[in-house]
Amino acid sequence: MPALTRAEAHTRAHLLDVRQYTIDLDLTRGEEVFGSTTTVRFTTREAGDTFVEVRPHTLHRAVLDGHDLDTAALAEGRLPLTGLTAGDHELRVEADMAYSRTGEGMHRFTDPADGRTYLYTMCFQTEAPRVFAAFDQPDLKAPFTVTVTAPEEWTVLGNGTAQRVDGAPGRWKCATTPPLSTYFVAVAAGPWHTVRTEHAGIPFGLHVRRSLAPHLDTDATEILDITRACFDRYHRIFDEPYPFDSYDQAFVPEFNAGAMENPGLVTLRDEFIHRSAVTETQRQSRGMVIAHEMAHMWFGDLVTLRWWDDIWLNESFAEYMGFQVLADATRFTDTWTDFAVNRKSWGYDADQRPSTHPVAPEPDAVPDTATALLNFDGISYAKGASALRQLVTWLGEKAFLAGVNDHFARHRFGNATLADFVDSLTRASGRDVHAWADRWLRTTGVDTLAHRNTTDEDAHRWNLEITHTGNRPHRIAVTPYDLAADGSGALVPRDPLEIDVAADDDRHTLTADGPRPDLVLLNDRDLTYAKIRLDETSRRTARHHLSALPTPIARATVWNALRDTVRDGELPPAEYLDTARDNLPHETDNAIAAGVLGFARNELADRYLAPQRRTAALETITHTARALLENTPSGGRDGGGGARLTAVRTLIDSTTDPRELRAWWDTETLPGEQPLDHELRWRLLHRLAALGAAGPDDIDTALDADPSATGTEGAARCRAALPDPEAKEAAWQAVFDEADTLSTYGLVATLQGFWHPEQRDLLRDYVPRYFEQAPALAARRGEAVAQALTHYGFPRPFTDPDTLTAGERCLAAPDLTAALRRGLTDALDDLARALRVREAH
Repeated sequence: MPALTRAEAHTRAHLLDVRQYTIDLDLTRGEEVFGSTTTVRFTTREAGDTFVEVRPHTLHRAVLDGHDLDTAALAEGRLPLTGLTAGDHELRVEADMAYSRTGEGMHRFTDPADGRTYLYTMCFQTEAPRVFAAFDQPDLKAPFTVTVTAPEEWTVLGNGTAQRVDGAPGRWKCATTPPLSTYFVAVAAGPWHTVRTEHAGIPFGLHVRRSLAPHLDTDATEILDITRACFDRYHRIFDEPYPFDSYDQAFVPEFNAGAMENPGLVTLRDEFIHRSAVTETQRQSRGMVIAHEMAHMWFGDLVTLRWWDDIWLNESFAEYMGFQVLADATRFTDTWTDFAVNRKSWGYDADQRPSTHPVAPEPDAVPDTATALLNFDGISYAKGASALRQLVTWLGEKAFLAGVNDHFARHRFGNATLADFVDSLTRASGRDVHAWADRWLRTTGVDTLAHRNTTDEDAHRWNLEITHTGNRPHRIAVTPYDLAADGSGALVPRDPLEIDVAADDDRHTLTADGPRPDLVLLNDRDLTYAKIRLDETSRRTARHHLSALPTPIARATVWNALRDTVRDGELPPAEYLDTARDNLPHETDNAIAAGVLGFARNELADRYLAPQRRTAALETITHTARALLENTPSGGRDGGGGARLTAVRTLIDSTTDPRELRAWWDTETLPGEQPLDHELRWRLLHRLAALGAAGPDDIDTALDADPSATGTEGAARCRAALPDPEAKEAAWQAVFDEADTLSTYGLVATLQGFWHPEQRDLLRDYVPRYFEQAPALAARRGEAVAQALTHYGFPRPFTDPDTLTAGERCLAAPDLTAALRRGLTDALDDLARALRVREAH
């Protein structure tokens, strides 16, 4: 199906006004297809031609204004509508649609735990025509009425409240919605386990497959408490009340995204319903996703982008509000620390690759939907949210929210652009937000703020010189810290300095009272988006006293500075590891501990250090994890804030002695007396399999004990990890077999198990096979599989020039899909960066 171009969408929006969709789905036609009948009423402003998108298994009939259309005219998902006269029209399309195994369109899943089947839609961006015929672009909004026929024992959920139809077993009708974009239409059907309540006169529901019922029941109180708290907070800060008739959250299987903001029926990946022990950081992340998707009910659903160049209007806003509202309304008050460590680095990394783009690209930079899909990345989410946080710092929260409310009032149930949003902010604040937006949202790359400190001759005053590389203005806090006079190693803050660094100011200087501090932290509180460089004195202090910084956000800012300095080849990876060894055992914030250990394990040990230095690096990481475990008391909501669980996970992933790992497996006793639950059992077995200390019988026994979807994926991951030529070839064939029987989740699990640095000799011949076979698989199976191939399938253990050369040769092919080309570009850039770091040290 060809990508819809911006020009085509503009032409069609000028021609049409869509009045109403009526959709009838029949989910009782077997395991391969479902019935879809669409009636769409629309008005043409003048005579003309257009097309409707539909991607059927079989197109049975299409009727326009009572006259049958030639179904053979359907080509590449487009059915021509020619000779339209000005005035009202009705189009009816009857088709059988194919179920999906890749999480796009109508996804069908049969739970291996109990054999029950569940269906849900993912209509995002271009996938609605896999479910119903549509004028599929965001600025042709219309009300939707959906009816569904399903097996009698099933429950059906939709954007509007769904009710059984009296006298018609298995028949459901959803309440007609307000005007929606086509990509928001949602249906979920199956024998769901449901927890319901009501809040502020709105019905709330939580839904999972039956095999997860006990785990939802355990978590339902927390999830609903967060949902109610965020709902109330949004009603305090937004003038527009919640604009839909219900609020359901369906935790669905094999979901590609974290969640999808379908109005009234948010779909979330069901990994958020925890089967095993989790950290407070993981619970906070789930809460942030809940808050993020709820923000979309206003920003995205009530007011929708006009075209996909403005996806940041949806995602950056929801990302910012998700972290801020969760901090304001719930017990998770340190959300911005997690953002700094685990989300912001996503934006920094994406913004330094060749594929970078502005937060808000120029209109001609997003000419079609295929290009737009690539921009759902760390820039549109993390960088955009960082930019908004800096905007709030500059405008003040009151003026910012006043502008947001003005935007909602002017464009409710309509579409809007960046210019519209900035106009509202300018009216509310009286400031030139357009100039700010040009600097922040229309540019690419990461600014760098560095500093140098000197002391006056009389030692009673010190001088700070900030060097600014970049083109954006920054409002930052700068905090000087002194080592405590009592020799305890504590870092004592002085009063922070509030500084404005102008866009064209490459050097900013000031003088302050007192001797030169032991550590100066630019961007304390992490209020702007820029790489930070520590001066030599500050870096030496951080080397031994980083854990003594009094606030988690300050520590996160320093860890990010060290991470960026490693990635830029300016700090030896070994020094980062030594800093972690000396400081991380005293860390009290799990988001920081998990982020630092994850970077050390996955980037430093596996990529930035040469293979012969890997074992020593893993020993340092395991030493650090053991010390963190020993220093963190048990107890509390999740056993030491999660640091103990983070330490145990790191020990499993990093321990190189298979005898020690096998002893943990055989005795079912982990360090720190951590219970060996489902998640840790599969993690441990995966590591054992990769090291050759577990075999097929162990995997079969584990799967017998946990025959769930998670267990099935865990078994596939472990089988692919076995250091056996036959096991590797079987895993490879499962991924690249043209029968395409693997779901996206099954494919991801197999790829996660395949590549291991310990198995380089066994895997070497698969590197050229990857570059030969990945393009065809991506073209055959679509964007989700293409993303999995480059994110999980890229041969990361082979960080060498030969792999780079082979990848660049593959990238030069003219017929790569856009998603594979983007993912491969990023993976090769990361590889080249790792080689530069190795060369530097």
